[in-house]
Amino acid sequence: MSAIYIHIPFCRQLCYYCDFHFSVSLARKAEMLDATVKEIQMRHNELKAIPETLYFGGGTPSIYSPDELKIITNEVKKSFCINDFREFTIEVNPDDLSEKYLENLQCLGVNRLSIGVQSFIDKHLHFMNRRHTAKQSIECVKTAQKVGFKNINIDLIYGLPQLTLQQWRKNIDIFIDLDLPHLSAYHLGIEPRTVFYKRFEKGELKTASEKSSVKQYEILEKMTTDAGFEHYEISNFAKNNSFSIHNTAYWQGKPYIGFGASAHSYNGNNIRRWNIANNKKYIDAVNANQVFWETEKLSAAECYNDYILTSLRTVWGADISYVKTEFGKKFYDYLIEQSRNFMQQGLLTCNDNHIKIPSKYFLLSDTVMRELFWAE
Repeated sequence: MSAIYIHIPFCRQLCYYCDFHFSVSLARKAEMLDATVKEIQMRHNELKAIPETLYFGGGTPSIYSPDELKIITNEVKKSFCINDFREFTIEVNPDDLSEKYLENLQCLGVNRLSIGVQSFIDKHLHFMNRRHTAKQSIECVKTAQKVGFKNINIDLIYGLPQLTLQQWRKNIDIFIDLDLPHLSAYHLGIEPRTVFYKRFEKGELKTASEKSSVKQYEILEKMTTDAGFEHYEISNFAKNNSFSIHNTAYWQGKPYIGFGASAHSYNGNNIRRWNIANNKKYIDAVNANQVFWETEKLSAAECYNDYILTSLRTVWGADISYVKTEFGKKFYDYLIEQSRNFMQQGLLTCNDNHIKIPSKYFLLSDTVMRELFWAE
């Protein structure tokens, strides 16, 4: 299988953890729509495998009307000769989801929603400069369920400096009470070119302590698994096998193609491409029919490291037989040798030729992976 990703680099609200270059004026929206459609037409022969998933994400896809989203969707279907997608996801904000908008998304073929809730506590939403309220989040989820959406994910953020353990438990309790099949929970990151980063540099913002972050992660793990969710990837939890098919394709190294400014693509072998991040330059390049992406050809060691990085993020782990076949005996022997100490410590297990990090130790995955990476 393969996946198609449409990156919509718009932000209708200034999120502290959003990259500034993704913001764009509404006046440029039509130009971006035209450029995205043209890029799809230009690259329709690039993806060899049949695409099973379509994902609208990035900034704020719901800034487009359903009719505008339909233009892109129809071009994807036409260019890749496909009628329907096994999974068709769109990222949305709670304040965008009117009943009418949701009904239109269903007519478009969207069968999975990923809602950027972030928190069910208003003061934390204000801290992250979100426009919606906790009440709006709950109401929009219930409206989506009423309209008929069953496959719904919400995002929650932990690791906020002022987030107490009691408040974090409240967030998870509300999620569980909403009876949703999927949760993505991310630790707050302080990335360059964000408001958080600037405030952190000036000493105006203190980060959550490591002890607090670890405890919040432990609470997350216990409460979700006790409620019947499988912790199937570092930041993702699913009930009744409602795994994200699209994101799982990334983690399993399947080919995917990304359209839009700053979108990434991978051929499933050793070529990665990423589009120009600047919106105006992206539009100008597409309109000039120029090669508008950068290309990176991965070495054998880089491909091996990528496989370790993505596979060990999941409960399925790394297939050691695949490592031997795909990368050769040198990498296979190295993986086996580097894994021994972690096996003894219980940080790695090996079953059915798969090396895995037990989900309760996912928080330590970076430490484990670093020791398994091949250093050229």
